[in-house]
Amino acid sequence: MEIFDLAVSYKWEYDKEFVDLIERNFQKDGLRTFVVESFNLNETVSLLKNKEIHFKAYLDRASDEDPSFLPLTKILSRKKCHLINPHSKVVKSINKASMHKKLLKKNFRLPQTLILPPYDYDSVLSISEDKLISLGKPFVIKPAFFSGGGEGVVKDAETLSEIETERMKNHNDKYLIQQKIYPRKFKNKRAWFRVFWAFDKVIPSWWDDHTHIYSPVLKSEIKKYNLLPLYRAVARLSRITKLDYFSTEIALTKDHKFFLIDYVNDQCDMRLKSLHPDGVPDIIVKEFIDRMKNFVKKI
Repeated sequence: MEIFDLAVSYKWEYDKEFVDLIERNFQKDGLRTFVVESFNLNETVSLLKNKEIHFKAYLDRASDEDPSFLPLTKILSRKKCHLINPHSKVVKSINKASMHKKLLKKNFRLPQTLILPPYDYDSVLSISEDKLISLGKPFVIKPAFFSGGGEGVVKDAETLSEIETERMKNHNDKYLIQQKIYPRKFKNKRAWFRVFWAFDKVIPSWWDDHTHIYSPVLKSEIKKYNLLPLYRAVARLSRITKLDYFSTEIALTKDHKFFLIDYVNDQCDMRLKSLHPDGVPDIIVKEFIDRMKNFVKKI
C-alpha cells in the first residue's frame, strides 16, 4: 500500500496555483501529496477501496461544487484519514442564521439583525417599516447559506420590496436583514479585515470591502491601531466552530468596536496576489500552507 501524507481535491480552475504551491512546499520537506481531479476521481476511489493507497489527511476543495466527489469523502471517513474541515462541522458553521444566534449567546458584537424564514416556508413578509427604521437605511440583505465572495448579498437596500425580491431568489433559504456597519479609516485604509484561522493560528489581513484588495497586517500596526481584539475574537470563534481553518470578516468602527460581519467562510479563496490583483497576499497563502504542513506532520 502506498501512503500519502496529504490528498487535495479541487474543481475551481484558480485553485490550481494554490494546489501546486501546496505540493511544492510539502514535497520539499519529504512529504508525499496526491491530487484528485475529475479525471482521476473514480480511479482514486477504486484504489482506496482496494487498499492500494492511503491518505493521512485530506483537503476537500471540490465536493461543495461537485457532489460526485462526495463518495471520496465518505470512504476516507472510514479509513482513519483526517478530514480537514469535515462536513459535519462545516454545515453547523456556515449557516449564518444559526451562527448568528449562537454568537449572540456568546456575546460577540454583531450587526443588529432580523432573521426571516425561507420564502417557501412563509411567503408573507412580516417586517414593519418601524423595524426597518430601527436597522437604519441603507441596510444589508444576505441569505443564510447561499453566498460566496459577496454573491447574493445586497449591501445598500432601502425598501421592503427589495427584501421580497431577494427572498424569492433563494426561496429555500433563510435571510438575514442587517444593520450596515461603517468602518473607520486609518490614513488611506478602511478598517475592514479578513482574518484567517489556520490550524491554530490567527492570520489577519486588511481587506477593503469596496475594492476587495488585501494587504497583510503588519506587527507594528497591531500595536499602533490596537488590533489585538481581532486575535481574541477569531480564537474564540475557532473554539465554537472547531474547524481546522476558516476566514471571517471583521469591521472596526469609529468608536473602536469590532463587529463580526461575515461569520465563517470555510472555503477560503487562496488565489495569489502576485497573480491576481484581488488575491490573498502570497506571504499569507504560504503561511497557511506552512501551518497545514506542520499540522499534517503531527498526524
